[in-house]
Amino acid sequence: MDITDRIVGKLSENQVNLYDESTLVGRIVLNTQGNKYELMEGYEQGNNKIYKYVDVTTGPDQKYVDCDYENGWC
Repeated sequence: MDITDRIVGKLSENQVNLYDESTLVGRIVLNTQGNKYELMEGYEQGNNKIYKYVDVTTGPDQKYVDCDYENGWC
């Protein structure tokens, strides 16, 4: 899923930390040889966009929202 529009960058010493809301998803290391993306597991960068891997529901009884760990509350 393309989450590029949701990403906020916060400048830190020689890097830009990347957040999706309040979740740190990675960083861009800034240097003279070129900038380097370092993203957390489940995220990918390509074509000037940032993507998040998500599970897709395919079965008739599956729901987009999984409330099992919330005791039925989502």
